[in-house]
Amino acid sequence: MQRQVLYRTDSVGAEKVFEARKTLRAMNPEVSVEAIQKKLQQQDLEEIVPKVDIVLDCSDNFATRHAVNRACVKHRKPLVAGAAIRFDAQLMVFDLSKPASPCYSCVFPEDAEVEEVQCSTMGVFAPLTGMIGAMQALEALKLLAQAGEPLAGLASFDAKRSEWKIVRVKKDPACAVCADR
Repeated sequence: MQRQVLYRTDSVGAEKVFEARKTLRAMNPEVSVEAIQKKLQQQDLEEIVPKVDIVLDCSDNFATRHAVNRACVKHRKPLVAGAAIRFDAQLMVFDLSKPASPCYSCVFPEDAEVEEVQCSTMGVFAPLTGMIGAMQALEALKLLAQAGEPLAGLASFDAKRSEWKIVRVKKDPACAVCADR
């Protein structure tokens, strides 16, 4: 848990969702956190996503990322996705309220053959998760406040070199998820 900034040593053994809520409330007592302790299915996302202004995806598997993306596309909600593995991290912003915006599946198609790697088996350089989480918060706040320009594309960070690379991403006209919106 050392790489997860919402937890402390005394959080070990506690339910993560409730510890996260406790920490967030301690940081800002005016924040409202609805703790949901279950793996969300597509039907759950269909209920939750329409009620929010923006979605931050911090999941660690493609199935969840694609399910979240489908719900965001359907309900035209901005999606800020972050990921980290080993010494590499990614950050993507999809403003799905705009018809010309690509979606997660434009970059990583659902039917593509990808190697599923998870930090639980591959490891992650601890500061990366906090760094990418902070960048996700930055991008989400920019979208909500309509301040500046949100990231357009896929930003990847190489922690060994401390280098960012940004690849511009366009909407895939043949995307199975967002092509017809």
